[in-house]
Amino acid sequence: MAKSMRIRTDDHVRVTSGKDKGKQGKVIRVEPKRRRVYVEGVNMVKRHQRPRSMTDAQTGQAGIIDKEGPIDVSNVVLLDPADDQPTRVGVRIGDDGRRVRYSKRTGKALD
Repeated sequence: MAKSMRIRTDDHVRVTSGKDKGKQGKVIRVEPKRRRVYVEGVNMVKRHQRPRSMTDAQTGQAGIIDKEGPIDVSNVVLLDPADDQPTRVGVRIGDDGRRVRYSKRTGKALD
């Protein structure tokens, strides 16, 4: 079983390696089994798509579209919401007994 990832949907991250190194964005989707994340505006790939219904034909979703491709979770780092600096993520037990992610840089809770 794969280790749970500490980056979740709607987190703000920075890419640390690859062709999009240095770009920042919001995590759109997470695939824990494959250890992949999809970041808004990063690793854009072109896909050929045809209209699937009458509404798609009217909105113009057919043709060649750009969409985000997956990035390995090891190639992104979470940005601390307080000051947009890279931080590592820790997990501790909160006051109510639930698991809480926290920034190792500032010690504040992320959730």
